Amino acid sequence: MSTPAPASPTVARPAATVVLLRDAPQPGPGGATVQVFLQRRVAGMAFAGGMTVFPGGGVDTGDRPDPGLWRGPGADWWARQFGCTPDEAGPLVVAAVRETFEECGVLLAGPGAVDPAARDDLVGRRRTMNDVLSAAALPLQADLLAPWARWVTPDAEPRRYDTAFFVAAVPEGQEADARTTEAVEATWWYPADALAGARRGELRLMPPTQHTLEEIAGYADVAGVLAAAQSRVVRVHRPVVHRDGRRVVVTVPGDPALRFDVDGLI
Repeated sequence: MSTPAPASPTVARPAATVVLLRDAPQPGPGGATVQVFLQRRVAGMAFAGGMTVFPGGGVDTGDRPDPGLWRGPGADWWARQFGCTPDEAGPLVVAAVRETFEECGVLLAGPGAVDPAARDDLVGRRRTMNDVLSAAALPLQADLLAPWARWVTPDAEPRRYDTAFFVAAVPEGQEADARTTEAVEATWWYPADALAGARRGELRLMPPTQHTLEEIAGYADVAGVLAAAQSRVVRVHRPVVHRDGRRVVVTVPGDPALRFDVDGLI
């Protein structure tokens, strides 16, 4: 994060992030089994360099829903959850599926397999998600995703995103991997352990990641997270960066409980 705010804030680009979940073979802190997949981004990246994040990224022009390749709630339903238009919601879901496959090899589509070269083709923008699924005759499974939150990057940032946060369990028979050029490491974490690592300075978390981990840490297993998502009202968080004495902090207007010290991120 950076200060001061520009005279005219950059328009926030639509983006999607997926909190990928699994139940670990052995219980973790407090007896919980739920784990999340986190990636530490390459330090030199223009946005969130060196941060530990969930898989995700900006919506691309090719992220257009194809009704013939769609299974689960439609764009109208997703629009109501995220407080946007159907024309905005459909691409968010496609971007969530594409980014998850690109960054960790988990395909929220099928069941079935795609061409082994498909992942590299998506990363290189040689094919779209619809191209890949159509060639394999696989539907995109929007019903494997659930809405969780929406975060808008502060006006002070030169790169801004309006990000839909989804939760999803890894489909049976699939494994998340670390084969991405955007991260130097990626693995499964108990949320409580990731938060403890951040407090020790071993991980660097942006406020949306930290808050989401704090929320997920309140559930014992994946089933609990997904059940909560079904009745959850998606909140739009619009944090602001400011100084509190000699500290730089991020706060969310209207929610005094959301306050983050970000001195290490400036």
